[in-house]
Amino acid sequence: MGIVRWLTVAALALPAGPAAAQEVGFDSGDTAWMITATAVVLMMTIPGVALFYGGMVRKMNVLATIMQSFAICSLVSVLWMAAGYSLAFTEGFGFIGSLDRAFMAGLSLEDAHDLASTVPESVFATFQMTFAIITCALVTGAVADRMKFSALLVFVTLWLLAVYVPVAHWVWGGGFLGEAGVLDFAGGTVVHINSGIAGLVAAIVLGRRTGYGTEMFAPHNLVLSVVGASLLWVGWFGFNAGSAAAADGRAGMAMIVTQVAAGSGALSWMAMEWLGKGKPSVLGIISGAVAGLVAITPASGFVAPGGALAIGLIAGIVCYWASTSLKNRLGYDDSLDVFGIHGIGGIVGALLTGVFAVAAIGGSDGPLGLLEGNAGQLLLQAYGVVVTIVYTAIVSYIILKIIDALMGLRVDKETERDGLDLRLHGETVH
Repeated sequence: MGIVRWLTVAALALPAGPAAAQEVGFDSGDTAWMITATAVVLMMTIPGVALFYGGMVRKMNVLATIMQSFAICSLVSVLWMAAGYSLAFTEGFGFIGSLDRAFMAGLSLEDAHDLASTVPESVFATFQMTFAIITCALVTGAVADRMKFSALLVFVTLWLLAVYVPVAHWVWGGGFLGEAGVLDFAGGTVVHINSGIAGLVAAIVLGRRTGYGTEMFAPHNLVLSVVGASLLWVGWFGFNAGSAAAADGRAGMAMIVTQVAAGSGALSWMAMEWLGKGKPSVLGIISGAVAGLVAITPASGFVAPGGALAIGLIAGIVCYWASTSLKNRLGYDDSLDVFGIHGIGGIVGALLTGVFAVAAIGGSDGPLGLLEGNAGQLLLQAYGVVVTIVYTAIVSYIILKIIDALMGLRVDKETERDGLDLRLHGETVH
């Protein structure tokens, strides 16, 4: 049919909406909350991830790192409008949705989606767009200092459509994982396991940074990273509480459990580092907070504050171990610990959702988590974790190898030595 036809359809807004769209009366409170949540989730990527990652790389790569987040935000916004949203959130074939909403065709002021029936579909689609943006941006931390900017843009384009969109459809868009009963309130599998596994595969395929293990790769400006982590923490309220798609009690519960998990994750990571190294570091405490936030993401609409406390404490400990002992033992160079924090944190959170989920919060008629007597939910969570890991790892590897064969993934040694800022973008930080 061609891109010209789709552009024409989008421009004329022909009535080609999906079955999920319907005319409803909107709730102004829900709509206002969702618009706010959308804005703060976008803030998590720019400037949140941009500053968080930008402060942790060496000075000669800070602009290139920030550029990656900004460019990904721009690219994914267009891809989501063109096809991503439609493929993820319209009725399809179990594996993937349809192209009924390609280029937002037929989207009107009155349309709503079944998953957020009290707000305009335009708001829901933009909210989900911000999730896609940050998931792709998170992957860049694993390949910092050494991946070509051009190759990254191609990778993000293919990965978004071939990995993120299908998994989002499986879990949230009416696909087989959601239908099976896998619980993921705000993105433990869709966002964090997805980005963490893709980051690990990318780090392995690209290989270690030149000088890794023999040279210092200390963060050039931890103040930037603290500011970025703080923006992530605040933005996570939109991430988790916004996933309730309403300004209601479940959103309020998601907010408090998010705060509790972030705090307990920060404290447990700090304690582990203090005991192991003798000093608590700034990088450690902000990493622990993010680990707690990651782990509570899938559970945030299903657990009580007590469960959140346990999830954060466990995530801080396990993610610290993964980012230090496991990483050193296996020898991979995940530059900014995307796998150790997001991959492992997402796995921990997804599994513990099956332990601590509460029927009264999750809206279940029967027992929901293991502590309520439903051991089957833990098995379902493990099933969702394994499916996501296997699919993401295989497809990410294939995409990376194809790009490497066609255009190369890694910058040359001179560019890596002189810095990506100057060689790829012609700019430097003074």
